[in-house]
Amino acid sequence: MSHAPFVLGPEQEQAVRRLFDQIPFNLFLGITLTEVTQERVKMELPMKPELIGNHFQGILHGGAIATLLDVAGGAMALIGAFERHHQLPTAERMARLAKLGTIDLRVDYLRPGRGTLFTADATLLRSGNKVAVVRSELHNEEGVRVAVGTGTYLCG
Repeated sequence: MSHAPFVLGPEQEQAVRRLFDQIPFNLFLGITLTEVTQERVKMELPMKPELIGNHFQGILHGGAIATLLDVAGGAMALIGAFERHHQLPTAERMARLAKLGTIDLRVDYLRPGRGTLFTADATLLRSGNKVAVVRSELHNEEGVRVAVGTGTYLCG
């Protein structure tokens, strides 16, 4: 029996957005989810005084950078899990997706986080039955790449 190919529809996009909005830390930091497609997730974080990590230089805290890369990566892993498990009954699929979590995150800080608006883009490198690997990049409003991350996520 063959299954129809997966297409990220409005229902799945809304599920990603709902899950994102249910995480208080995302909202506390001021992260906004600006794009959800089958190919990528995009999020933005405006700079604010509470996010400064080096007050002498006024740069974004490394923890905020890592968080933004991780949150974008987790959302992309969720999309990969949707694709991987779309043929399962809804209850079983949701039980698997409820287990989504970060296993490992490597962050390479390339430049100081100078800017007023930071954007994270995440793309799926691999989505398996239980684990997804995602690549994320963080840029400032001038397009300068500030950091990159590779995350491994439990997704089923």
